[in-house]
Amino acid sequence: MAAALPELQDIYGPVYKTLTVDAHHLSEFEREFVWIALLTAAKGAVGTHHIDLFFKTGGTDVMAEAVFRLVAWARGVETYQFLETHWERYFPGARRSYVAGKVALLAQFPQVPAELAHLALLAVLSATDQHWGLELELQDCYADGVSEMKIAEALSLVLWPCGVNRFLDASGVWLKVLQSGTVAPTAPFKAWAETPDQGGFFLAPRNLAPSEP
Repeated sequence: MAAALPELQDIYGPVYKTLTVDAHHLSEFEREFVWIALLTAAKGAVGTHHIDLFFKTGGTDVMAEAVFRLVAWARGVETYQFLETHWERYFPGARRSYVAGKVALLAQFPQVPAELAHLALLAVLSATDQHWGLELELQDCYADGVSEMKIAEALSLVLWPCGVNRFLDASGVWLKVLQSGTVAPTAPFKAWAETPDQGGFFLAPRNLAPSEP
């Protein structure tokens, strides 16, 4: 980047610092707990400095085990989505079953607050493009009173290992939940939900000639 795009190299440090180092709404430990979950889900093996920070900010082997089980649980969300989409008439209550299983998992780790588990799952589901599970988790966050500011920060971490598009997709799912009327957002996020024309650039369909493929 120094040779090809020096302007990009110049802004790399400040952007990285703002996203991953500076204190915002998550505590240091909450941020590193989410980071370990996110990097595991995104297979970001190079991010070992977050392992160091995880332990330095209060993480333990037991809490790390909780992270890995949450990641594995989130990866299984497709099972419940399949049940709801195709077999709901035979096995009703896929969403209820997903939540009940998550609660049972967390009961084994009383050291991990429910809010922190929610935040880690939001990042993992966003990183793995699991929109069905992300929508359900966001609804669960509102039901449990999770801070919207913490939700926003947890989702923002996805930008670094997974790219802007995954973050935008996750934001779109959140917007859908806000606009559904099933949750009660605070004023700033209500204003976001009510802002029109938030989709991509509108492109009219092409009128292809018969000879074009």
